[in-house]
Amino acid sequence: MNQEMPDIESQTVETPHIIHKGKCPVTLKFDDVVYKIKTKKGGMFRKKREAEEKVILKGVTGVVEPGEMLAMLGPSGSGKTTLLTALGGRLGGRLNGSITYNGQPFSNAMKRNTGFVTQDDVLYPHLTVTETLVFTALLRLPKSVTKEKKTEHAKAVIDQLGLTKCKDSIVGSPYLRGVSGGERKRVSIGQELLINPNLLFLDEPTSGLDSTTAQRIVSTLWELASGGRTVVMTIHQPSSRLYYLFHKVLLLSEGNTLYFGKGAEAIEYFSSIGYTPALAMNPSDFLLDLANGIYTDSLNEDHAIDKQKLISICKRNFDAQTKAAHEGTSDTARSQSRSQDKGSKKWPTSWTQQFFVLLRRDIKERKYESFSGLRIGQVLVVALISGLLWFRSDISHLQDQIGLLFFISGFWGFFPLYQAIFTFPQELMMLEKERSSGMYRLSSYFMSRMVADLPMELVLPTTFLLITYWMAGLKANVINFLCTLFSLLLNVLVAQGLGLAIGAVVMDQKSATTLASVIMLCFLLAGGFYVQHVPKFIAWIKYISISYYTYKLFIGSQYHYGQTYPCSNTQCPIAEFPSIKEMGFHFHLHELLMAALALVIMLVGYRLIAYLALMRIGVVKNLA
Repeated sequence: MNQEMPDIESQTVETPHIIHKGKCPVTLKFDDVVYKIKTKKGGMFRKKREAEEKVILKGVTGVVEPGEMLAMLGPSGSGKTTLLTALGGRLGGRLNGSITYNGQPFSNAMKRNTGFVTQDDVLYPHLTVTETLVFTALLRLPKSVTKEKKTEHAKAVIDQLGLTKCKDSIVGSPYLRGVSGGERKRVSIGQELLINPNLLFLDEPTSGLDSTTAQRIVSTLWELASGGRTVVMTIHQPSSRLYYLFHKVLLLSEGNTLYFGKGAEAIEYFSSIGYTPALAMNPSDFLLDLANGIYTDSLNEDHAIDKQKLISICKRNFDAQTKAAHEGTSDTARSQSRSQDKGSKKWPTSWTQQFFVLLRRDIKERKYESFSGLRIGQVLVVALISGLLWFRSDISHLQDQIGLLFFISGFWGFFPLYQAIFTFPQELMMLEKERSSGMYRLSSYFMSRMVADLPMELVLPTTFLLITYWMAGLKANVINFLCTLFSLLLNVLVAQGLGLAIGAVVMDQKSATTLASVIMLCFLLAGGFYVQHVPKFIAWIKYISISYYTYKLFIGSQYHYGQTYPCSNTQCPIAEFPSIKEMGFHFHLHELLMAALALVIMLVGYRLIAYLALMRIGVVKNLA
């Protein structure tokens, strides 16, 4: 099939000029790539679980030149995605063999020059197509490029990928209507094209798309390859129209290579060794049958084939050819790669730039969740019910007032805790995707996340207190109200920090929710309201309880030393009230300051735990 297609490269990708300065074509070579993992063998009740080694890739070799598009075919479990991840520099563990880029190993310069599109489109659902690409451009393009040029480049990519009609539509998600599946895939590809990568990896770019949309995407990739890029993709079962667009094909079966070479010559190769298609058919279907160990003869009967025979023939036939190709890296490309690596900085933008761009993006995306109708309705209903239940209670109903204060500390302990638990587990895929491409530092992401949460997380508890405080008849004084509000907001931030820490450490939403419930219940029970006579051997829990310190601050914000309340036809000191006396609270200023300090330490400590947990995940996944 004739593979000449119109070149649109000069019309779109070459703007703006400054972004493409210093780019050089990339020759990707991989030789005898072997990847092994260890799996646990044995059940829960065995004394010793044996480690079993499994080989995923078994000596895969190949080369892709600039201007070529390589498609990796094979049945599920053949190692396609593992190989793609390894070639993209994103696979840790026991990886052996040689993978070079212009004769050099993977480096920071190559990381900046490589695009990687995952199979699942990991995008923020509430951002528009334009916002998604502009924010990516602001983070990934170098700081030497102005903000206006970055925005201009993002718009050029939108035009190039045919996304103009939906540029102002939100991306959406399975639960939020947005752009179509094909448009989402093109947005994901556009995020990688922003850096004008000369090496582009794509994992199943046509998965779940209809044939026309798949054709459009692969044709776009063909045009990118024709412009001098090196394109590598995995694809499961392409149509014949797509198949003939591939310059090279790598056929994998159980980690072994069955064929590597030009896509148009695959049928001829297998015919030469005795496996000819019985009828005119899609070449990819024929190749996948062989990879599954099935061959259909001229009588339309299926026969099992010896895959080891195919593997050995492939190795014998292509060893000489690939070794010759492996020796062909030009000194010019090699020297360009070295000079790029020397001049490469680890991060494209400064910490401050990353922080403010991420802050703007977080606020745009999170405001829809933080101020959803469901959350606002939930808070308003609870505030009104609380205000009505404790309507105009006064000092003569001291037990009721104290009960309200403890309820507020409990409600605003659980509510932000459960909201925060899901933060990092839900964003893990996005964090991995963006960090693995070197988009920003973990610290700038974490700090922007914390700052973006402040205005959104503090508005609802403030609204709650404005309603409940005055309806319930608590002390009608601005100073007392502000002290109560400060205590409440501090409680909210600490509970949120605990949720972030639990979510980051556990990373499983069900397990994290269960653990959080147990911890908060322990904190509530030791908070000093339900149980005053706590046995000494377990009394230490109150010193790590958020509820205990918040309860103290609430009481201190409403009552003072020497104040009395009606009891048995006389006036009794509030300090002698059982619920307060058994806490050991004497209304001294230093007690309130110590309670506030304890909460501040927790506020910082829980967030530090969350940050260290994210760092640990980054180290395990080679993202740190």
